[in-house]
Amino acid sequence: MRLTVLAGGIGGSTFLRGLLKARPDAEITVVGNTADDITLFGLRVCPDLDTVMYTLGDGISKERGWGREDETWVIKEELAAYGVEPTWFGLGDRDVATHLVRTQMLDAGYGLAAVTEALCSRWKLPVRLLPMSDDRVETHVVVDDPDNPGTKKAIHFQEYWVRLHAEVTAHQIVAVGSEKAKPAPGVLDAIAECDALLLPPSNPVVSIGTILGVPGIRDAVRETSAPVIGISPIIGTSPVRGMADKVLAAIGVESTAGAVARHYGSRAADGVLDGWLIDTSDAAQLESIATAGIHAQAVPLWMTDEDTTAALASAALTLAEAVRR
Repeated sequence: MRLTVLAGGIGGSTFLRGLLKARPDAEITVVGNTADDITLFGLRVCPDLDTVMYTLGDGISKERGWGREDETWVIKEELAAYGVEPTWFGLGDRDVATHLVRTQMLDAGYGLAAVTEALCSRWKLPVRLLPMSDDRVETHVVVDDPDNPGTKKAIHFQEYWVRLHAEVTAHQIVAVGSEKAKPAPGVLDAIAECDALLLPPSNPVVSIGTILGVPGIRDAVRETSAPVIGISPIIGTSPVRGMADKVLAAIGVESTAGAVARHYGSRAADGVLDGWLIDTSDAAQLESIATAGIHAQAVPLWMTDEDTTAALASAALTLAEAVRR
């Protein structure tokens, strides 16, 4: 079975672990979000790609869910001692090596897809990891400017997420460079040729949303013969992880499983979904999702360990078989 997964960072990588346990025989391609990417201290940092790489390569910090296990922070401390900004985003000593190699290869003219393949070769990943694009795309968030009352300014998503903890109102989400970007080599083929396309419980706005925003990718998802199955990132009115509710509010989408399903839309009505999994506690929303033309089922969504996550992945594949065209 050939499976393609559009994924963000922590939620996507957690789901992938369960998917690998559920279908160890599958050929899995992961299209990772790169709109969270940022250049810091002269180094190109790709948080979502690295989270998938470290997680599936057994190098992730199990306590934090991001960054390297057994990390040290000497470089961060030394940069702070020099007064170098930003101090709110720290790169661990082990992590820096990844960014150094990536930046050197990018500066030498290699595309991000080729660089990612080279980095992943060290970790012997059981999946093929592709960036959504070789082109530079960066998510910015429009917020109130505290230095100029009554005006707004755009800041990088990482500043909004990491420094401000999404505690200020997001008025608009802008994927800078997205309109000129092209899908990375292999992305469109992976979507067209898979047996099932899965959207894990990653952020629907700044993870999966930005992947779908690269010209050509949304059309490929709509045109693939494979069933497209999504998993709600919302249980009740709260995100499974992270602060997706904050950015959903910025685009006028309610923080519920049904609202996110309708935001993605049915493939029968210019959307991208065939099927949608919601938590059992949200079963009352099944009828409204079905009315939107999306096949929905209620199953346990909490990914508390590999067994529960594997059961969720199996449920997604079972739904894919049920709605297969």
